[in-house]
Amino acid sequence: MEKKRILSGMRPTGKLHLGNYEGALKNWVALQDEYQMFTMIADWHALTTEYIRAQPELHELIEEVAIDYLAAGLDPDKCAIFVQSDVKEHAELHLLFSMITPTPWLIRNPTVKEQARDLGLIEKDEEITSINYGLLGYPVLQAADILIYKADAVPVGEDQVPHIELTRQIARRFNYLYGKEVFPEPEALLTKVARVPGLDGKKMSKSQGNVIYLSDSPDIIRDKIKTMFTDPLKVYRTDPGDPEVRGCPAFAYHKIYNTSETEQIETDCKQAKLGCVDCKQLLAERLVEALQPIRDRRAAIEANPKLVGDVLEKGEEEAEEVAKATMNEVRHVMGLEH
Repeated sequence: MEKKRILSGMRPTGKLHLGNYEGALKNWVALQDEYQMFTMIADWHALTTEYIRAQPELHELIEEVAIDYLAAGLDPDKCAIFVQSDVKEHAELHLLFSMITPTPWLIRNPTVKEQARDLGLIEKDEEITSINYGLLGYPVLQAADILIYKADAVPVGEDQVPHIELTRQIARRFNYLYGKEVFPEPEALLTKVARVPGLDGKKMSKSQGNVIYLSDSPDIIRDKIKTMFTDPLKVYRTDPGDPEVRGCPAFAYHKIYNTSETEQIETDCKQAKLGCVDCKQLLAERLVEALQPIRDRRAAIEANPKLVGDVLEKGEEEAEEVAKATMNEVRHVMGLEH
């Protein structure tokens, strides 16, 4: 039985961190045996907000994300890992989809305006139409990314479901306009993800500087964990804490990376038997242990300078084969063949 297809990808706006890993990448690694997977490094999507980046910097970030993909456990023999802009058919299908996508569909997208505000691209009450077209229209490019591989599903969190619904709408509209079921309507493959807060308890974000990177060394991890916020009412070791109720970030990490000791840690914290310094030291060691396999794979990858280039070239060939076949069919039904 032929495997179903899925498409996944991340923007190369910086090195990947624990939030990226727990929120998506870890799940992709688990899915690569079950599905035919296409995994892109979405550099065109990065340019929707990072369009003034110098080319050398973007190139370095692409390579860094590729290393993170491989270090996390993605296997190029099980999934096609490629750079989005290397498969030009994505851009052609995006252009054609932009001809049939009503503007109100994009303006109503509930996440575009929120993203624009978070990035400081628009003020609080400013209209979404004041942002650049690339950001406003990125769901159309995203639809092209997904549909060019005729993906059956896309692994996403709940906040991304509106994007998949828009992709389904575009697929449905295209099929209706041209009288042929060219594209499937992909499902959102909802995944249960662990929320990893930043070191300050807020959302983990590179721009906030509150991240732990997959590439961080054990010593850097230990130093970062030392700065982590804890229960704000547990000022002294002898103060009883309540890490679950008060949203202690360190306790949230224990629940992900130290499950066997979580219950005892909570009990000791509440009874003032465990101080925050000792708690964070324990957490640091458990996190260092948990990330050791990723560091080991990274070391092996970095010892082979040609590996990343070979992986991306192989992935590009696999992706391009499918993308070209899809575009031949699209041009035919649209009357664009010459």
